[in-house]
Amino acid sequence: MLIGETNFESLNKRLNYYIQKGKLFNPRKGIYAKQAYSMNELACLLYTPSYISLEFVLQQAGVIFQFNSQITVVSYLSRTIEIEGIALSFRKIKNEILIDTFGINTDDKGVSMATPERALLDILYLNSNYYFDNLNLIDVDLIFKILPIYKSKVLTKRVTKLFNND
Repeated sequence: MLIGETNFESLNKRLNYYIQKGKLFNPRKGIYAKQAYSMNELACLLYTPSYISLEFVLQQAGVIFQFNSQITVVSYLSRTIEIEGIALSFRKIKNEILIDTFGINTDDKGVSMATPERALLDILYLNSNYYFDNLNLIDVDLIFKILPIYKSKVLTKRVTKLFNND
């Protein structure tokens, strides 16, 4: 579409030429990117709908201190892929939760990222026992506003116990 080429063979040759010259990268089959592409943007584009969440967001927010270089993404499937030495870990979650955008911010490039509160709820929903280093950075009121989208009594009990709101 960008170059107006309608012949598939010519387009394929041109793409291969640009890849060989280093002007384009081919991180995954059917996906082409310029040199300075964003790994976060790629993570959100590979399997849509999806959003960056879990350990990646909590680590950036300072809620957990354990360093992990992988990008964790919530999606409709579970798998881990590696692109240019960076692991992208996709975790499956129910579709009703996945498509609800409460607690998810999307920038102008289409990168959807959970707030720390949504990421905390995602991780508690997927992992029953998880240790958090610094919960002082979490907005507890926002946690309880987002919580109903999970429709889980067990998760509600976990969150209530975690924040001592018995």
